Amino acid sequence: MGRLFWKSFLALWLTLMLSVVAVGTAVWLYRGADDDEARREVATFRANLSLDTVESVLQHGGAPAARQFLMRRAHRGTEVLVVDRQGRELLDRPLPPSRPDNVRQIQTVDGEVFEIFAPLRLPPHGFSGRRPAPSPWLPVSTILLASVAFSALLAGYVAKPIRHLKRAFDAAAGGQLDTRVAPLMGGRRDEIADLGHDFDRMAARLQAQITAQRRLLHDVSHELRSPLARMQAAIGLGRQGGGNQEVMLERIERESARLDTLVGELLTLSRLEAGAGGRDEQLELVELIAAIADDARFEAEAGGRGLDFSGTGEWWSWGQAELIHRAFENVIRNAVKYTAPGTQVEVCVTPSAGQLLVTVADRGPGVPADELESIFEPFHRSHGGNEAPGFGLGLAIARRALAAHGGQIHARLRDGGGLLMEMRLPLRQRPSAAA
Repeated sequence: MGRLFWKSFLALWLTLMLSVVAVGTAVWLYRGADDDEARREVATFRANLSLDTVESVLQHGGAPAARQFLMRRAHRGTEVLVVDRQGRELLDRPLPPSRPDNVRQIQTVDGEVFEIFAPLRLPPHGFSGRRPAPSPWLPVSTILLASVAFSALLAGYVAKPIRHLKRAFDAAAGGQLDTRVAPLMGGRRDEIADLGHDFDRMAARLQAQITAQRRLLHDVSHELRSPLARMQAAIGLGRQGGGNQEVMLERIERESARLDTLVGELLTLSRLEAGAGGRDEQLELVELIAAIADDARFEAEAGGRGLDFSGTGEWWSWGQAELIHRAFENVIRNAVKYTAPGTQVEVCVTPSAGQLLVTVADRGPGVPADELESIFEPFHRSHGGNEAPGFGLGLAIARRALAAHGGQIHARLRDGGGLLMEMRLPLRQRPSAAA
């Protein structure tokens, strides 16, 4: 369960506890009012019982008997006051300023008339009037108000970042890919904040991809413009006549081949970027790389360079043969192209933890350390190395071809000069057919 759940749970739990306390308080007040009424009824019953007793004594025994009875009952039970016609209390006790409701008139056997009454005495906590029972709407309204407050707080807590996300999505849809949401989330630490960070990563990746595509289009147009300009110049010179038509035709043919190669590499790169699949087949990698190394050795020896290949055994993988072949060939031929005359390229194939590790080491000029990742970008040309023919697409195609098969490629500088390429490709047999 996520953090947003626990926050909602805590808020709901507090709301329920507040409602329970409010309802419990209302019930306690209601029961308190009932208890006061019960104490009042008990006091009235006791007063009436005492009045009945004094009335009986007064009627049959007269004032002397009543006086003796009241003196014996002093400080015990309910106090009963007996008042004669002159307003004097039989025991000379002080009279209350007003008569209670239970006043009785009694005539004794001697013909005397007395008023008797008993002031009500509630328990020690007293009675100041009957408290009305709380309305049944009190707990209902308390729960309603607590629910409204909880809903408002929860809605505000959730809706505010969602509004930020909505505006960010609208901005991104309008092309403003530099929009970021995380700074607007404050100190939130829940799933909505995670969604904001995910949006920022998505926007940054889209911005980088679009920037790369624009740069790629610029580089492609630049690379196409140069051979086309040379072809147009050759055509113009050929139309002027003279004895150089054959040279101009050779120039046009060479530039056409260059354009064909560039278009082919661009199509390969585009297919890899789009993830277009091809026909997979089972490949024996050592034999494949050995054949590539043998062809590259022939080119290296023609330029006064050498190539050493080491690798034994049979190691199989499953994938598109053309792309895998292209990845290894681009890296090996690139090393042959840049290694210094009189040096050799070292190609080593070894298995490693379910993968085939292929290292290609040269003794070329290398690249600056801060460009070790940039060399895998399309049309990248290192500022620290020697210029060599090519379009700067070979390593970009190699990285994407290996990545399409679950592999990786990285570059690092060699001690003593040169570059070392490490390529890893998972070893796997042909998938078994479904039953």
